[in-house]
Amino acid sequence: MANIISDETMEYVGILAKLELSAEEKEAAKKDMGRMLDYIDQLNALDTSGVEPMSHVFPIHNVFREDVVTNGDGSKATLANAPEEKDGAFVVPKTVEG
Repeated sequence: MANIISDETMEYVGILAKLELSAEEKEAAKKDMGRMLDYIDQLNALDTSGVEPMSHVFPIHNVFREDVVTNGDGSKATLANAPEEKDGAFVVPKTVEG
């Protein structure tokens, strides 16, 4: 294992993650983090010069339909039933003192 995590680093990570780990849990986490960093080093060693960057492994297609208005603007018909309207809106009694 080339990447060795120090006790100070483990303490710092524990503080950042707000974790309280026992001594055994800290040792296991140090080993796991070291293995993760070794794997990242292994991935970084790969030649990816001919590989195009991508955001997803599988092709992503928009599955949503176009937003098309089908019933039009019914505001005039709605306001026709209003007891009072002003500037295209209902007039209602004031409910908050200002």
